Amino acid sequence: QVQLVESGGGLVQPGGSLRLSCAASEFSLDKFAIGWFHQAPGKEREMVSCISVSGGNTYYTTSVKGRFTISRDNAKNTVYLQMNSLKSEDAAVYSCAAKRSCRSDNVLFWGQGTQVTVSS
Repeated sequence: QVQLVESGGGLVQPGGSLRLSCAASEFSLDKFAIGWFHQAPGKEREMVSCISVSGGNTYYTTSVKGRFTISRDNAKNTVYLQMNSLKSEDAAVYSCAAKRSCRSDNVLFWGQGTQVTVSS
């Protein structure tokens, strides 16, 4: 079964950092653009960052620019989201997704999500 697995979520104080990982079993991530999405209670799911197949192009939503960094390590078959200077409004379930391109709205595979809580 094709599966994406996120890890690295948890509880962090405002201003703190977390690094999320998105790993794949059964297939190679290097054939896909990978997006990170977040969804807070009562809000729609939003793509906060995406990295192209080559890794040469990245996308960030305005609210996380300068604070989050997406990267990929194809040798480890893993995509990372480094989140710094976390704010309370960053708290959400974060999920990674495989797409043909960052511009595509069609998600091919989803992960199960990991909870990020930002609280003092």
